[in-house]
Amino acid sequence: MKAMIMAAGVGSRLMPLTMHVPKPMIPVANRPLMDNIVCWLKEQGFDSLICNLHYHPKAIRGYFGDGRDWGVNLDYSLEHELLGTAGGVKNCEWFLDDSFAVVSGDALTDIELQQMMQFHKKQGALATIALKAVQEVEQFGIVVTDDGHRIERFQEKPRPEEACSRLANTGIYIFEPEIFKYIPPRQFYDFGKQLFPHLVKIKAPFFGMPVSNYWCDIGSISSYKEAQVDALVGRVAMSLPGQVVAMNNGAQVLLGKNVSIGDGVNWQGINVVGDGCVIEDGVTFCNSVLWKDTVIGRDSRIEEALLGSNCVLGAKVWIAPGAIINSGCEFADGMQVPANAKVFNSIGSDLQLEQG
Repeated sequence: MKAMIMAAGVGSRLMPLTMHVPKPMIPVANRPLMDNIVCWLKEQGFDSLICNLHYHPKAIRGYFGDGRDWGVNLDYSLEHELLGTAGGVKNCEWFLDDSFAVVSGDALTDIELQQMMQFHKKQGALATIALKAVQEVEQFGIVVTDDGHRIERFQEKPRPEEACSRLANTGIYIFEPEIFKYIPPRQFYDFGKQLFPHLVKIKAPFFGMPVSNYWCDIGSISSYKEAQVDALVGRVAMSLPGQVVAMNNGAQVLLGKNVSIGDGVNWQGINVVGDGCVIEDGVTFCNSVLWKDTVIGRDSRIEEALLGSNCVLGAKVWIAPGAIINSGCEFADGMQVPANAKVFNSIGSDLQLEQG
């Protein structure tokens, strides 16, 4: 079966982590997010895949190649100018010639796509959306269905008291190829703002299927942190590369390959350390994530922070809670990074806290 992974977006809400990395390639539990998506699709019987590219396309193409190492055939659709969600799928009409799935490249999930396909076929649907019950409705596109699961309308990030449903659009879809008749070619066209309202208006066979499996839309820093924790504690079915170590104080850490850890390191909470990282003596590490090949100098303190790849921290550096550090930053001995700072660049004692 065929599926498309939407991976062309910039991921601006995850800056500075996505400054040099496309959002589908950010690591969750030491594994690129799209790696998990490809493996999940393969397990669900979708082994003929296409992925649209725009932002840092070489990072995705260089990692996956033709997909053979994952047991799939993977093709690509390069968008020199973004075409929108529906426009990007329309651009792959030549490939998607049978019932097909579309999944967002920023989703961590273990939804049963085979069950969704069966539901879609049983309903005789043109389009089907996987729907997930959420508490914070104001963060999502909310879908209202009738008793037969037919979609009646949408609410975009409603206030809780105005929400007519708690079912969120997951960005996971099943379509029939006839959907392409409703998407204009060679122009920007959006699922949520244009195609889906039109399908409701013309009373097309358009359905929503509630799902109970895990789903997390990694579109923000808070959801990215949430996904790391969920992966380590087993809320989502996915393989964890590396070793999960439980500490006597209840802390947990996922250690990647070839990690070096000094004496007297104080682990607190749930943490992820990428391949090739070096953590020197006396470091305190609390609810934080390190990408690969980052060095933390002795007696430093990392609190509820996210650090990209190839960072170098000197001795006694303090990264305050909520800080986000771009890959390749360097910090001199004794430096302090303020709480909630977004560091785009740093050499020695100079911090660039905005994109420039």
